[in-house]
Amino acid sequence: MGRVTLRISEFMQLESAGGILLMGTAALAMILANTPLYVFFDLFIATPVHIKIGPLEIAKPLLLWVNDGLMATFFFLVGLELKRELLIGELSDKSKITLPALGAIGGMAIPALIFIVINIGDPEALRGWAIPAATDIAFALGFIWLGIKLKISTMPEGLSWGSLYGMSALCGIGFTMSLFIGSLAFDQTVMQLVFDERLGVVIGSMASGIFGVVILHKTLPKTNS
Repeated sequence: MGRVTLRISEFMQLESAGGILLMGTAALAMILANTPLYVFFDLFIATPVHIKIGPLEIAKPLLLWVNDGLMATFFFLVGLELKRELLIGELSDKSKITLPALGAIGGMAIPALIFIVINIGDPEALRGWAIPAATDIAFALGFIWLGIKLKISTMPEGLSWGSLYGMSALCGIGFTMSLFIGSLAFDQTVMQLVFDERLGVVIGSMASGIFGVVILHKTLPKTNS
């Protein structure tokens, strides 16, 4: 038992632990949702959870506690981390803000605008304009590249174009956030829209992950074990 606890402790100290757990739980959820076990999965996410303090009562199924509660907490923590970086972290140096700012603009605004142009005649599809903002990183890389070439920003020390592209590809994994946005954007009773949105997110995220790993494997310097 002590050895198992030690191994778990060592694993949790790895920088990649969070990502591995996220990928594992996402894969498990997909298996449960697409096999005869989906009945138990549906029962689990539909579990009613009640909190009552005096006259104040909040009663929601577990799924909405995740979507409305944990997601709000997640963005709150992201905001705190961003504030920390701006005050005392890497982004406290104004000269280092330009590069991530260009990436943020290119990676969110441009894909959303392209989505709107393509679906301009379909009001129902237009409701999903925010979905590509969480998955498409190619434009983020393009803006970063342009910013460096125009001398607006500088390449971070120790970073090559290959490793920058590999990391950008990994950022294209918008699995959780894109599915969440899609569930809010589209009527969940219109199965064709739901299927297309989820299939696109899954394929795009898998492609980004595979390309990113391959590129980083080829470009990152090899270290002796």
